[in-house]
Amino acid sequence: MASDLADPVPGINLGRLQALFQAETESFLRARPKSAALLQRAAKVMPDGVPMPWMGWLYDHAPPFVAGGQGCRFTDADGFEYVDFNLADLSNTLGYGDTPVARAVARQAGIGLQSLLPSENAIALSEALSGRTGMPFWQYTLSASAANTEVFRIARALTGQRKVVAFSGAYHGHIDATLVERGPEGQMQPAALGLSPDVARETVSVPFNDLGALRAALAPGDVAAVLTEPALTNSTLVLPDPGFLAEACRLTRAAGALFVLDETHTWQLAYGGMKRPMQLACDLLVLGKGLGSGVALGIYGMTAPLAEGLRAGRDGRRDGQKGIATGGTIHGNPLSTAAALAMLEEVQTEAGYVRISALGARLSDGIDALTRSYSLPWRAFRYGPRSGFCLTPHLPRSYDETLLSMHRGFNAARRVFMANRGIWDAIWSAGPQVGFSHGAEEIDLYLDVAADFLDRVM
Repeated sequence: MASDLADPVPGINLGRLQALFQAETESFLRARPKSAALLQRAAKVMPDGVPMPWMGWLYDHAPPFVAGGQGCRFTDADGFEYVDFNLADLSNTLGYGDTPVARAVARQAGIGLQSLLPSENAIALSEALSGRTGMPFWQYTLSASAANTEVFRIARALTGQRKVVAFSGAYHGHIDATLVERGPEGQMQPAALGLSPDVARETVSVPFNDLGALRAALAPGDVAAVLTEPALTNSTLVLPDPGFLAEACRLTRAAGALFVLDETHTWQLAYGGMKRPMQLACDLLVLGKGLGSGVALGIYGMTAPLAEGLRAGRDGRRDGQKGIATGGTIHGNPLSTAAALAMLEEVQTEAGYVRISALGARLSDGIDALTRSYSLPWRAFRYGPRSGFCLTPHLPRSYDETLLSMHRGFNAARRVFMANRGIWDAIWSAGPQVGFSHGAEEIDLYLDVAADFLDRVM
C-alpha cells in the first residue's frame, strides 16, 4: 500500500514537509467555514458527512463542498475557485458549465429520460464506437463496474471456465471479483472488508508486465477471462513493455479464455483509447465514466462470435432455459447514451486529443524541468494528457515499483498547498491530468505553484 505520512521522500526535508502540511491544512480549514458547517450538518445524516466514502478518505484534509463551475474551474461553498487537475478521477474530463454534454442532456430530458425501450441514441453511439475501436457490437450498463461484472458472466458462460486473472495495482470497479490481492504468504485474499472469502478462489492477481506469471496463472486451464488496463492508471502510471499486451492476448486465447481490455481510464488518454494507437486486439472492451463525463454510464464492446453467443443465451430464455445474467432496468437509457454521444462527437475528437496531448507534454516537460532544477532524483510520468511526479529515477514497470511514488505525505502536503493556491490536484494514486477545457495558462499555473511547493520543502 502507499507510504505513510512519516516516511522519507528522496531529496525532500521531511520535517519541512510535515510542518507545511500541518500549517496548510489549518489554513485551508480556517478559510472555509461554510464548507465546515455543511460537513458538520451532513455528518448528522451521512457517515463521515459524505454521500460516498471516497469523498472523505481520498484526501488528508476536509473536503470542500462544491457550488458549481465553468470550464476547467469549479468554486466551493466559500467562494474559492480551483483549476481542476483531478477531473473527478477522470470521470469529468469535459469540464463544468454550459458544455455540449450539458446541452445534450437538457434536450433529452425535455423529451424523456427513460422508457425501457431502445432509442436511436444507442444506435448512433454504437456505430461511432465501432468505427473508433473496431469492436462491432456493444452493450450498455450504468458503470464500468457493472460492465466488468457482465463481461465476467459472459466469459464464464461461453468458455465454461470459472476463474478471472487481473493484474495487481489495477482497479476495475468496486466489484467482488476484482477486489482481491495476494497476502503475505502469496495466497489470494479479499482486499477489503465485507467480501466473501470465496472471491479469492476465483480470481488470480499477477504482476503487470510479467508474462511468466500470466503463463502460470493460465496453465491449469480454468481461466474464463484475463482483464487488464492497457496501462495501469490507478497506481500512478505504469506503461506496458513493448509487445506485452499482444503476447498476453495470444496466451489468453491459447488457453481458451477471453482477453478483456478495460479502458475506463485510458479512453481519456488517447483518441480511441490506447487500443487504437497501440493496435491492440481483444475479445471484449470496457468503457465507462469519462465517456459520459459524469453521467452514469458503462459500455462494453465485443467481437461478432461473442455477440452471437450472448444472443443465443437470451434466446434460451424464451424457451424456458437459463440465459446469461446481463441487463438492468435503466441500462442503455436515452439520457446516458445522449451524453456519451455528445462527448464522443463534439469533445473527444481527434483534434481534441491532439490539443490536450500537447498540453500534457507541456506539463510533463515542466515537471521534468522542475526536478532537474532542484537536482531531485525524480522524473515525470507521461502519456498523452497524463502526467505526475515519479519519485524515483526510473519509471515503474509494476505496481510494487509505484509504491514509492504513491507517497502519502508528499502527495497530501502538495495537494492542500495547491488547493490553498487555486489548484485542485490529483488524488494520491493518480497524477495531474489535462482535460478538454484546460489551456496553456492553467498548465503554467500548475507548474508555478508546484515550484513554490518544492521551494518550501527542500
